[in-house]
Amino acid sequence: MLRIRLIFAAIVVFVVGAGAFADEMRVVPGAHDGALVSYAPVVKVVSPAVVNVYATRKVQQRVSPLFADPFFQRFFGENGMQGMPRERVESSLGSGVVIERSGVIVTNYHVIAEATDVRIALADKREFDTDIVLKDEKSDLAILRIREKGQSFPVAELGDSDSLEVGDVVLAIGNPFGVGQTVTHGIVSALARTQVGISDYRYFIQTDAPINPGNSGGALVDLNGKLVGIPSEIYSRSGGSIGIGFAIPVSMVRFIAAQAKAGGTVRRPWLGASLQPMTSELAESLGLQRPVGSLVAAVFPKGPASKAGLKVGDVVLGLDGVPTEDPDAFGYRFSTKPLGSTTSVMVQRGITKIALDLLLASAPEVPARDEKLIPGEGPFAGATVLNLSPAVSEELGVASGTEGVIVKSVQEGSPAERVGIKRGDLVLEVNGTKIADTRALARVAASDPPYWKLAIGRDGQVIRTVLR
Repeated sequence: MLRIRLIFAAIVVFVVGAGAFADEMRVVPGAHDGALVSYAPVVKVVSPAVVNVYATRKVQQRVSPLFADPFFQRFFGENGMQGMPRERVESSLGSGVVIERSGVIVTNYHVIAEATDVRIALADKREFDTDIVLKDEKSDLAILRIREKGQSFPVAELGDSDSLEVGDVVLAIGNPFGVGQTVTHGIVSALARTQVGISDYRYFIQTDAPINPGNSGGALVDLNGKLVGIPSEIYSRSGGSIGIGFAIPVSMVRFIAAQAKAGGTVRRPWLGASLQPMTSELAESLGLQRPVGSLVAAVFPKGPASKAGLKVGDVVLGLDGVPTEDPDAFGYRFSTKPLGSTTSVMVQRGITKIALDLLLASAPEVPARDEKLIPGEGPFAGATVLNLSPAVSEELGVASGTEGVIVKSVQEGSPAERVGIKRGDLVLEVNGTKIADTRALARVAASDPPYWKLAIGRDGQVIRTVLR
């Protein structure tokens, strides 16, 4: 029976290969020795490097206002609550992958986002405490390091996510629902998915290999046993897998791991331009056959794009010879480039295609952010605000070139939250005074006027309101 199946596989290889003889030949996965029988050899290589991640954090509990009532104080006393627990421990479960023998592990940011303690368990049941080396919300990746020194841990070899093709067989290894290490298989359903995701760099490998809660941060590997992605999320109406899972390409893992090794702070290159998706109408007006690439909507003066010669109205088609279909695809490719080097941006200007050499530099933080938490009882009390700079714009996802003051965060239950102030809001005017920096806002916020007249920038619109 095995012989018949192998002969059939050879026929399939011949037929498929004959239809695309001019293209670079790739071995059909089914033709690998033993692949028709079992994936066990691949699993044995990779599974020891896949770990369970246990993240815990302490959460302050709110004491019921009933205990402030004199009736309850008769029984508990005014200090009766001091000995009672005021915090609880929350835990989350995910997966991770060891990528260096010294005990360096990659997992998802959302698995350990607010954790105070992170512990991992290897496939052989050994457990270790870890330190969080780097957390990067934008890519939804985090790097951990096992505290115990002097040991050599099993690792997963990093592969090449750019060489993946739709139809390639992949395995997902993780800890779904906390049941223990589990292996599932499927194929690459799609590449370069950019309209989904909880990360800022939306560029995912889509697979039908079953992925469930707990798989986050685990391994997506090819049939050579090499890591090609980190499962990050699923599309589901029920909370379980329906065959649509998304993984972060290993090329982003390489970049984040390198940043962790360089000091634990993520420094990405800055384009200094705003891109927008192409539409059919825009493509037709620009003489393009189809809506492909990204339209340059704005160029920041003296930024890298400006110095390279990029102009408003240009259509960005690719980067270093790799086509980029939309701004998300370009942003992902661009964000993984090393600072200090040069990249070639392919641009269409009118009917001409040109290549522009762009120096990869980080965004400047000018003016200084001068972070302030606004006190008091006014409408901005409880909001943390920053001065806008190219660096802050990149950090918070605001178009380069915007100036003024932006809201970084809002405390839960604060006056700012109650009046509707949100992260990312631009504070334009307060009571007729233009807000140029955080000091100006702090001065105005400290006053006690009979009413507050606000102008807030949000999602490209100006919201004006009066509060009493």
